[in-house]
Amino acid sequence: MRSFTAPLALAADLVCVLAFVVIGKADHETGLALPAVASTAWPFLAALVLGWVVTLAWRSPVRIWPTGLFVWAVTVAGGMVSRLATGEDAPLSFVLVTSVFLAVTLLGWRAVALLVARGRQRTA
Repeated sequence: MRSFTAPLALAADLVCVLAFVVIGKADHETGLALPAVASTAWPFLAALVLGWVVTLAWRSPVRIWPTGLFVWAVTVAGGMVSRLATGEDAPLSFVLVTSVFLAVTLLGWRAVALLVARGRQRTA
């Protein structure tokens, strides 16, 4: 892949986490002010970065296995642990919604990117 793939992949992952937070805040009508979004987002953003470092995601950022799956797992688990460590709650419903949303988005954009790449290879 080209050299811009890793930064774009990281940006896509960051957008997925921020979309999760903004949609959740809007759905629960808890406010979309920057401090409110940032206080919910930071544990998951920090965990996402940790997931990238642990998996060396920049080496193959578009791969679903193992990169995408492990980035997703570290993002969810790390985000939940950070929330709990800072006194926030993490009810089962929140864990489930977070897990499903981030799985669909973090793995989904990778699946689409791989399908597009395969389609381009076939036409070339």
